[in-house]
Amino acid sequence: MTTANRTFDVERPIGVAVLGMGNVGTEVVRILRDHADDLHSRVGAPVVLRGVAVRNLDKDRGLPADLVTTDAEALVAREDVDIVVEVIGGIDPPRALILAALNAGKSVVTANKALLADYTGELAEAAERSRADLYFEAAVAGAIPVVRPLMQSLAGDRVDRVIGIVNGTTNFILSAMDETGANYSEMLAEATRLGYAEADPTADVEGFDAAAKAAILASLAFHTRVTAADVYREGISKVTADDLAIASALGCTVKLLALCERVTDPEGKERISVRVYPALVQREHPLATVNGAFNAVVVEAANAGRLMFYGQGAGGAPTASAVMGDLVMASRNKFYGGRGPGESTYAKLPIAPMGDTPTRYLVNLHVADRPGVLSGVAAEFASRDVSISTVRQEGAGDGARLLVLTHLATDSALTETVAALSELDFVIAVNSVLRLEGTEE
Repeated sequence: MTTANRTFDVERPIGVAVLGMGNVGTEVVRILRDHADDLHSRVGAPVVLRGVAVRNLDKDRGLPADLVTTDAEALVAREDVDIVVEVIGGIDPPRALILAALNAGKSVVTANKALLADYTGELAEAAERSRADLYFEAAVAGAIPVVRPLMQSLAGDRVDRVIGIVNGTTNFILSAMDETGANYSEMLAEATRLGYAEADPTADVEGFDAAAKAAILASLAFHTRVTAADVYREGISKVTADDLAIASALGCTVKLLALCERVTDPEGKERISVRVYPALVQREHPLATVNGAFNAVVVEAANAGRLMFYGQGAGGAPTASAVMGDLVMASRNKFYGGRGPGESTYAKLPIAPMGDTPTRYLVNLHVADRPGVLSGVAAEFASRDVSISTVRQEGAGDGARLLVLTHLATDSALTETVAALSELDFVIAVNSVLRLEGTEE
């Protein structure tokens, strides 16, 4: 068969090695075996599983013995392997295995957001040297196709903002707190019981997982290399049932958001802000309706406008769907002799310090109910150029609560204001500070 002066060997299969056989790896292997005919038709050549690397051989995996190995390095190095699918997770040994594959000219499909968030540059450079593909749709938001739209569909547009719910565990917890009025520890226990939270939930509930994904999204959206260390991060472990109740009274809910956006410094120079934290979201905002373990990402572009991607953000089958999409693309490229788009970092935009980032805030104060309190609180905000939008007082005596909602202000100005408020004799405690996102006031 000849097309565009290129001859293809329709009999030569595309050899695939799968590293890891957890929930995602098991589903990838199943699809490769159960849908071999469909994959052949979609690619143009047979897509053949050459082997699966696992940690031990004791577990029955329902595969022929000659397909299962504990020697991942040898499997990657085999001459009949064209594409390596990495679904082990973590930094080591995946980093070395992926580099070995790319350096040998083999394409790689990975779901490893932690590795990509810190080592995308190293991996992308290896792929560029060998003219191999590096695909990672499954690294962000599971089955939701957001990586490829940013790399390809919106390649001719200017992306100004990406905001999303990219961690299913925290979204389940916050949604359940909102619906039931239960506290954080109760809903974390329920998430663990249902299998949404790991035995050690730190990566999820403290925002590390979402920060890694935010780094990947920002890198793609703004053509700038961003690592997890560049992402400002707060988790949800300090969010209380009272915070959710206040949010509801204000017509909002609370979501752990990943925010990536272009911002302009005082000199008019463009920078990017990348951050993860729990924030108030107004009920009418599209992200407010994303509940349970679902994920959603909203992309705002100059010409395309607002686009929303929604779906299952985790789980074996959904994540395997994204892996298989990448695998088909990489297989087609191998068959036809092409290559997918590589890393784009031409913009090299600086990262804005969190202190310079403007947003709105809800400050929840426990105050003494006596003359001069409101004016004293307002003076602290005004002295730091933090404009107040609304003030609401609830209760009386030493049980009074003051809720202060601001207009846009920088994080540094708000932090200084909160520190000053804590020193006032009539402020018994600063109960909480939550940001409000999705508005421009």
